[in-house]
Amino acid sequence: MNVQDYHLHRRGATINPEGRFEAFSYETFDDGWDKTEEAQQIATSYLPEYAKTIINTNKSPDIPFDTSINPYRGCEHGCVYCFARPSHSFTNLSPGLDFESKIFYKKDTVRLLEKEFAKKKYRPKPIALGINTDAYQPIEKKLGITRSLLEVFCKYKHPVSLITKSSLITRDLDLMTELASQNLLHVFVSLTTMEMKLYQKLEPRTATPKKRLAVIEKLAKAGIPVGVMCAPMIPALNDMELETLLQNAKDAGAKRAGYVLLRLPFEVKDIFANWLHTHYPLKEEHVWNLIRSTRGGKEYDASYGQRMSGTGEYAKLLRKRFRLAVKRLGFNQENLKLRTDLFAPPSPYGKQLLLFEDL
Repeated sequence: MNVQDYHLHRRGATINPEGRFEAFSYETFDDGWDKTEEAQQIATSYLPEYAKTIINTNKSPDIPFDTSINPYRGCEHGCVYCFARPSHSFTNLSPGLDFESKIFYKKDTVRLLEKEFAKKKYRPKPIALGINTDAYQPIEKKLGITRSLLEVFCKYKHPVSLITKSSLITRDLDLMTELASQNLLHVFVSLTTMEMKLYQKLEPRTATPKKRLAVIEKLAKAGIPVGVMCAPMIPALNDMELETLLQNAKDAGAKRAGYVLLRLPFEVKDIFANWLHTHYPLKEEHVWNLIRSTRGGKEYDASYGQRMSGTGEYAKLLRKRFRLAVKRLGFNQENLKLRTDLFAPPSPYGKQLLLFEDL
Protein backbone atom coordinates (compact mmCIF):
# COMPACT_ATOMS: atom_id res chain seq x y z
CA MET A 1 0.00 0.00 0.00
CA ASN A 2 1.59 3.25 -1.09
CA VAL A 3 1.44 6.05 1.46
CA GLN A 4 0.92 8.62 -1.27
CA ASP A 5 -2.63 7.26 -1.73
CA TYR A 6 -3.61 8.53 1.71
CA HIS A 7 -3.86 11.88 3.43
CA LEU A 8 -1.17 11.88 6.12
CA HIS A 9 -2.20 13.91 9.13
CA ARG A 10 0.10 16.95 9.40
CA ARG A 11 3.06 15.37 7.61
CA GLY A 12 5.06 16.97 4.82
CA ALA A 13 6.49 14.06 2.82
CA THR A 14 4.06 11.86 0.93
CA ILE A 15 6.49 8.94 0.55
CA ASN A 16 9.10 7.12 2.62
CA PRO A 17 11.79 6.07 0.12
CA GLU A 18 14.90 4.08 1.00
CA GLY A 19 18.06 6.08 1.63
CA ARG A 20 20.70 6.19 -1.07
CA PHE A 21 23.03 3.85 0.88
CA GLU A 22 20.55 0.98 1.20
CA ALA A 23 21.49 -2.29 -0.53
CA PHE A 24 17.88 -3.25 -1.25
CA SER A 25 14.89 -1.33 -2.55
CA TYR A 26 11.22 -2.11 -2.09
CA GLU A 27 8.21 -1.32 -4.25
CA THR A 28 4.81 -0.79 -2.65
CA PHE A 29 1.48 -1.41 -4.36
CA ASP A 30 -2.21 -1.15 -3.59
CA ASP A 31 -3.74 -4.60 -3.08
CA GLY A 32 -7.25 -3.21 -2.64
CA TRP A 33 -7.55 -4.02 1.05
CA ASP A 34 -7.98 -1.73 4.04
CA LYS A 35 -9.10 1.32 2.11
CA THR A 36 -10.01 4.24 4.35
CA GLU A 37 -10.81 7.88 3.91
CA GLU A 38 -9.52 8.83 7.35
CA ALA A 39 -6.27 10.69 7.74
CA GLN A 40 -3.41 8.34 8.53
CA GLN A 41 -1.61 8.97 11.80
CA ILE A 42 2.13 8.41 12.01
CA ALA A 43 3.47 8.56 15.55
CA THR A 44 6.72 10.38 16.30
CA SER A 45 9.46 8.56 18.19
CA TYR A 46 12.45 10.15 19.92
CA LEU A 47 15.84 8.45 20.11
CA PRO A 48 18.86 9.50 22.19
CA GLU A 49 22.14 10.11 20.37
CA TYR A 50 25.45 10.03 22.23
CA ALA A 51 27.77 12.31 20.33
CA LYS A 52 31.50 12.54 20.98
CA THR A 53 31.68 16.18 19.94
CA ILE A 54 29.02 18.87 19.66
CA ILE A 55 30.46 21.57 17.35
CA ASN A 56 30.36 21.05 13.57
CA THR A 57 32.72 22.89 11.22
CA ASN A 58 31.79 24.26 7.82
CA LYS A 59 34.00 25.37 4.93
CA SER A 60 31.33 26.39 2.44
CA PRO A 61 31.81 29.92 1.06
CA ASP A 62 28.03 30.17 0.60
CA ILE A 63 27.28 30.14 4.34
CA PRO A 64 28.15 33.06 6.66
CA PHE A 65 29.36 30.94 9.59
CA ASP A 66 32.17 28.47 10.24
CA THR A 67 30.77 26.48 13.16
CA SER A 68 27.33 25.18 14.13
CA ILE A 69 25.52 23.00 16.65
CA ASN A 70 22.49 20.85 15.87
CA PRO A 71 20.76 19.60 19.03
CA TYR A 72 18.49 17.36 16.94
CA ARG A 73 18.77 15.06 13.92
CA GLY A 74 15.57 14.83 11.91
CA CYS A 75 12.82 17.41 12.28
CA GLU A 76 9.17 17.03 13.21
CA HIS A 77 8.30 20.28 11.45
CA GLY A 78 8.02 18.18 8.29
CA CYS A 79 9.01 20.82 5.72
CA VAL A 80 8.90 18.84 2.49
CA TYR A 81 11.75 20.83 0.91
CA CYS A 82 14.22 20.45 3.80
CA PHE A 83 17.78 20.11 2.51
CA ALA A 84 18.72 18.15 5.68
CA ARG A 85 16.49 15.18 4.83
CA PRO A 86 19.30 13.15 3.18
CA SER A 87 21.19 13.08 6.50
CA HIS A 88 18.76 10.41 7.75
CA SER A 89 20.19 8.03 5.16
CA PHE A 90 23.34 7.77 7.28
CA THR A 91 21.25 6.17 10.05
CA ASN A 92 19.61 3.63 7.70
CA LEU A 93 16.36 5.55 7.85
CA SER A 94 14.34 7.18 5.10
CA PRO A 95 14.74 10.87 4.25
CA GLY A 96 10.97 10.88 3.75
CA LEU A 97 8.50 10.24 6.54
CA ASP A 98 11.20 8.75 8.79
CA PHE A 99 13.00 12.09 8.80
CA GLU A 100 10.02 13.86 10.35
CA SER A 101 8.81 11.04 12.61
CA LYS A 102 12.04 9.52 14.00
CA ILE A 103 13.90 12.28 15.82
CA PHE A 104 17.32 11.90 17.42
CA TYR A 105 18.23 14.19 20.30
CA LYS A 106 21.77 14.73 21.51
CA LYS A 107 22.47 13.81 25.10
CA ASP A 108 24.99 15.49 27.38
CA THR A 109 25.21 18.61 25.22
CA VAL A 110 26.16 20.96 28.05
CA ARG A 111 29.17 18.89 29.09
CA LEU A 112 30.29 18.49 25.48
CA LEU A 113 30.06 22.22 24.80
CA GLU A 114 31.88 23.19 28.00
CA LYS A 115 34.54 20.65 27.13
CA GLU A 116 35.09 22.40 23.78
CA PHE A 117 35.22 25.81 25.44
CA ALA A 118 37.79 24.55 27.94
CA LYS A 119 40.29 23.43 25.30
CA LYS A 120 43.51 25.40 25.41
CA LYS A 121 43.51 26.05 21.66
CA TYR A 122 39.82 26.97 21.45
CA ARG A 123 39.20 30.38 19.88
CA PRO A 124 35.66 31.79 20.00
CA LYS A 125 33.73 32.53 16.84
CA PRO A 126 29.95 32.83 16.39
CA ILE A 127 28.24 29.44 16.51
CA ALA A 128 25.05 28.94 14.49
CA LEU A 129 22.52 26.97 16.53
CA GLY A 130 19.98 24.73 14.79
CA ILE A 131 21.07 25.06 11.17
CA ASN A 132 20.62 21.55 9.78
CA THR A 133 17.35 21.01 11.66
CA ASP A 134 15.37 23.45 13.78
CA ALA A 135 16.63 23.84 17.35
CA TYR A 136 13.07 24.72 18.44
CA GLN A 137 11.08 21.81 17.07
CA PRO A 138 8.21 20.47 19.23
CA ILE A 139 10.20 18.09 21.47
CA GLU A 140 12.39 20.99 22.63
CA LYS A 141 9.48 22.12 24.79
CA LYS A 142 9.96 18.97 26.88
CA LEU A 143 13.71 18.32 26.60
CA GLY A 144 15.01 21.90 26.77
CA ILE A 145 18.32 21.03 25.09
CA THR A 146 18.48 24.29 23.15
CA ARG A 147 17.75 26.29 26.28
CA SER A 148 20.54 24.49 28.15
CA LEU A 149 22.96 25.40 25.36
CA LEU A 150 21.90 29.04 25.49
CA GLU A 151 22.61 28.99 29.22
CA VAL A 152 26.17 27.86 28.44
CA PHE A 153 26.57 30.66 25.87
CA CYS A 154 25.40 33.14 28.50
CA LYS A 155 27.66 31.71 31.19
CA TYR A 156 30.83 32.04 29.12
CA LYS A 157 29.78 35.07 27.05
CA HIS A 158 30.09 33.29 23.73
CA PRO A 159 28.49 34.61 20.50
CA VAL A 160 25.66 32.59 18.94
CA SER A 161 23.10 32.93 16.16
CA LEU A 162 19.74 31.23 15.67
CA ILE A 163 17.30 30.56 12.85
CA THR A 164 13.88 29.03 13.41
CA LYS A 165 10.32 28.56 12.18
CA SER A 166 8.99 28.02 15.71
CA SER A 167 7.26 30.35 18.16
CA LEU A 168 8.80 28.33 21.02
CA ILE A 169 11.88 30.53 20.73
CA THR A 170 10.12 33.24 22.77
CA ARG A 171 10.28 30.92 25.79
CA ASP A 172 13.99 31.77 26.03
CA LEU A 173 13.56 35.51 25.78
CA ASP A 174 15.34 36.01 29.13
CA LEU A 175 18.54 34.33 27.95
CA MET A 176 18.44 35.91 24.51
CA THR A 177 17.93 39.37 25.96
CA GLU A 178 21.01 38.90 28.14
CA LEU A 179 23.10 37.77 25.16
CA ALA A 180 21.81 40.52 22.87
CA SER A 181 22.60 43.22 25.44
CA GLN A 182 26.28 42.27 25.05
CA ASN A 183 26.14 41.95 21.24
CA LEU A 184 26.44 38.17 21.46
CA LEU A 185 23.31 37.13 19.58
CA HIS A 186 21.30 37.60 16.45
CA VAL A 187 18.21 35.70 15.31
CA PHE A 188 16.63 34.96 11.94
CA VAL A 189 13.04 33.80 11.52
CA SER A 190 12.30 31.79 8.39
CA LEU A 191 9.21 32.97 6.51
CA THR A 192 8.11 31.01 3.45
CA THR A 193 4.54 31.96 2.58
CA MET A 194 1.52 33.85 3.87
CA GLU A 195 -0.90 31.55 2.04
CA MET A 196 -2.40 29.17 4.61
CA LYS A 197 -3.29 26.40 2.14
CA LEU A 198 0.28 26.28 0.83
CA TYR A 199 1.73 26.58 4.35
CA GLN A 200 -0.31 23.60 5.62
CA LYS A 201 0.98 21.37 2.83
CA LEU A 202 4.54 22.69 2.66
CA GLU A 203 5.62 22.91 6.33
CA PRO A 204 2.74 21.37 8.32
CA ARG A 205 4.07 21.38 11.90
CA THR A 206 5.73 24.76 12.01
CA ALA A 207 4.33 27.94 13.53
CA THR A 208 1.82 29.69 11.29
CA PRO A 209 3.03 32.67 9.24
CA LYS A 210 1.20 35.10 11.56
CA LYS A 211 2.84 33.55 14.61
CA ARG A 212 6.27 33.91 13.03
CA LEU A 213 5.62 37.58 12.38
CA ALA A 214 4.55 37.86 16.02
CA VAL A 215 7.87 36.26 17.02
CA ILE A 216 9.78 38.85 14.99
CA GLU A 217 7.81 41.63 16.65
CA LYS A 218 8.35 40.27 20.16
CA LEU A 219 12.09 39.79 19.65
CA ALA A 220 12.51 43.23 18.09
CA LYS A 221 10.66 44.93 20.97
CA ALA A 222 12.95 43.10 23.41
CA GLY A 223 15.98 44.64 21.72
CA ILE A 224 17.15 41.42 20.06
CA PRO A 225 18.59 41.86 16.52
CA VAL A 226 16.22 39.90 14.32
CA GLY A 227 16.06 39.27 10.61
CA VAL A 228 13.90 37.37 8.16
CA MET A 229 14.98 34.55 5.85
CA CYS A 230 12.63 34.06 2.91
CA ALA A 231 13.43 30.45 2.20
CA PRO A 232 13.02 28.57 0.11
CA MET A 233 11.72 30.51 -2.84
CA ILE A 234 9.95 27.94 -5.03
CA PRO A 235 9.28 28.99 -8.65
CA ALA A 236 5.56 29.39 -9.41
CA LEU A 237 4.53 28.38 -5.87
CA ASN A 238 5.66 31.09 -3.46
CA ASP A 239 8.24 33.23 -5.26
CA MET A 240 5.54 35.76 -6.19
CA GLU A 241 5.20 36.48 -2.43
CA LEU A 242 8.81 37.64 -1.96
CA GLU A 243 8.08 41.36 -1.66
CA THR A 244 5.05 40.73 0.56
CA LEU A 245 7.07 38.53 2.92
CA LEU A 246 9.80 41.16 3.18
CA GLN A 247 7.29 43.97 3.76
CA ASN A 248 5.46 42.03 6.50
CA ALA A 249 8.73 41.16 8.23
CA LYS A 250 9.88 44.77 8.08
CA ASP A 251 6.60 45.97 9.56
CA ALA A 252 7.08 43.47 12.39
CA GLY A 253 10.53 44.82 13.21
CA ALA A 254 13.05 42.78 11.20
CA LYS A 255 16.26 44.64 10.38
CA ARG A 256 17.97 42.17 8.08
CA ALA A 257 16.80 39.92 5.26
CA GLY A 258 17.97 37.06 3.11
CA TYR A 259 16.54 34.51 0.71
CA VAL A 260 17.44 31.07 -0.65
CA LEU A 261 16.28 29.48 -3.88
CA LEU A 262 14.80 25.98 -3.53
CA ARG A 263 17.52 23.33 -3.13
CA LEU A 264 16.87 19.67 -3.97
CA PRO A 265 19.96 17.59 -3.07
CA PHE A 266 20.00 13.79 -3.24
CA GLU A 267 16.69 12.18 -2.16
CA VAL A 268 14.95 15.55 -1.66
CA LYS A 269 14.35 15.70 -5.42
CA ASP A 270 12.13 12.61 -5.38
CA ILE A 271 10.36 13.59 -2.17
CA PHE A 272 9.56 17.05 -3.53
CA ALA A 273 8.51 15.61 -6.90
CA ASN A 274 6.00 13.26 -5.27
CA TRP A 275 4.69 16.03 -3.02
CA LEU A 276 4.28 18.37 -6.00
CA HIS A 277 2.48 15.70 -8.04
CA THR A 278 0.17 14.92 -5.10
CA HIS A 279 -0.78 18.49 -4.17
CA TYR A 280 -0.26 20.59 -7.33
CA PRO A 281 -0.54 18.28 -10.36
CA LEU A 282 -1.68 21.08 -12.68
CA LYS A 283 1.39 23.17 -11.84
CA GLU A 284 3.83 20.28 -11.79
CA GLU A 285 5.35 20.64 -15.26
CA HIS A 286 5.59 24.43 -15.05
CA VAL A 287 7.31 24.34 -11.65
CA TRP A 288 9.87 21.78 -12.81
CA ASN A 289 10.65 23.71 -15.99
CA LEU A 290 11.36 26.82 -13.97
CA ILE A 291 13.46 24.91 -11.42
CA ARG A 292 15.59 23.39 -14.18
CA SER A 293 16.01 26.82 -15.78
CA THR A 294 17.69 28.00 -12.55
CA ARG A 295 19.99 24.96 -12.33
CA GLY A 296 21.51 24.78 -15.80
CA GLY A 297 18.87 22.36 -17.05
CA LYS A 298 19.27 20.02 -14.06
CA GLU A 299 17.07 19.55 -11.02
CA TYR A 300 19.90 20.62 -8.72
CA ASP A 301 23.44 21.94 -8.92
CA ALA A 302 25.49 21.95 -5.71
CA SER A 303 28.29 24.15 -7.08
CA TYR A 304 29.58 26.75 -4.64
CA GLY A 305 28.53 30.28 -5.44
CA GLN A 306 25.24 29.35 -7.08
CA ARG A 307 23.55 26.60 -5.07
CA MET A 308 21.75 29.16 -2.86
CA SER A 309 20.59 31.50 -5.62
CA GLY A 310 20.75 29.58 -8.90
CA THR A 311 21.64 30.74 -12.41
CA GLY A 312 19.76 31.77 -15.54
CA GLU A 313 17.31 34.54 -16.27
CA TYR A 314 14.63 33.45 -13.80
CA ALA A 315 17.11 33.27 -10.93
CA LYS A 316 18.62 36.58 -12.01
CA LEU A 317 15.18 38.23 -11.91
CA LEU A 318 14.48 36.84 -8.43
CA ARG A 319 17.83 38.14 -7.22
CA LYS A 320 17.10 41.60 -8.67
CA ARG A 321 13.65 41.70 -7.08
CA PHE A 322 15.15 40.82 -3.71
CA ARG A 323 17.82 43.52 -3.94
CA LEU A 324 15.34 46.20 -4.96
CA ALA A 325 12.94 45.28 -2.16
CA VAL A 326 15.75 45.20 0.42
CA LYS A 327 16.92 48.64 -0.67
CA ARG A 328 13.41 50.10 -0.68
CA LEU A 329 12.59 48.70 2.77
CA GLY A 330 15.91 49.63 4.36
CA PHE A 331 17.09 46.14 5.28
CA ASN A 332 20.70 45.15 5.98
CA GLN A 333 21.94 48.58 7.01
CA GLU A 334 23.23 47.55 10.44
CA ASN A 335 26.46 45.66 11.10
CA LEU A 336 25.64 42.39 12.83
CA LYS A 337 29.20 41.37 13.66
CA LEU A 338 29.05 39.67 17.05
CA ARG A 339 31.63 40.20 19.77
CA THR A 340 34.17 37.51 20.61
CA ASP A 341 36.37 39.49 23.02
CA LEU A 342 34.03 38.92 25.98
CA PHE A 343 34.52 35.16 25.96
CA ALA A 344 35.40 33.86 29.44
CA PRO A 345 36.31 30.16 29.17
CA PRO A 346 35.83 27.65 31.99
CA SER A 347 38.22 28.20 34.89
CA PRO A 348 41.34 26.02 35.28
CA TYR A 349 39.55 24.17 38.08
CA GLY A 350 36.62 23.54 35.79
CA LYS A 351 38.98 22.29 33.07
CA GLN A 352 40.41 19.72 35.45
CA LEU A 353 36.94 18.40 36.22
CA LEU A 354 36.18 18.08 32.53
CA LEU A 355 39.37 16.08 32.01
CA PHE A 356 38.47 13.67 34.81
CA GLU A 357 35.08 13.02 33.18
CA ASP A 358 36.88 11.41 30.24
CA LEU A 359 38.68 8.86 32.44
